[in-house]
Amino acid sequence: MTSTSSQETQKSTPPPNEEKPTPKEGFLQTTFDELKLVVWPSRQQLFSESIAVILMVTISAAAIAAISRFYGWGASLIFR
Repeated sequence: MTSTSSQETQKSTPPPNEEKPTPKEGFLQTTFDELKLVVWPSRQQLFSESIAVILMVTISAAAIAAISRFYGWGASLIFR
């Protein structure tokens, strides 16, 4: 049993002559590896979700503007 665990530790340690990547190279490689795993949306999905976002932002802005005007109107009646 001890021979198996010693073999496992030997496998996990890198050989002494192998160079470690610099932190910047390691970060970039990890970033590119993660970007390969991303599921990118199709053109149709991107278009429809963009339209939904634009529509919701427009509706929200209109609602905020309406509420603001209402309170402005109410304040002008109270504080003449």
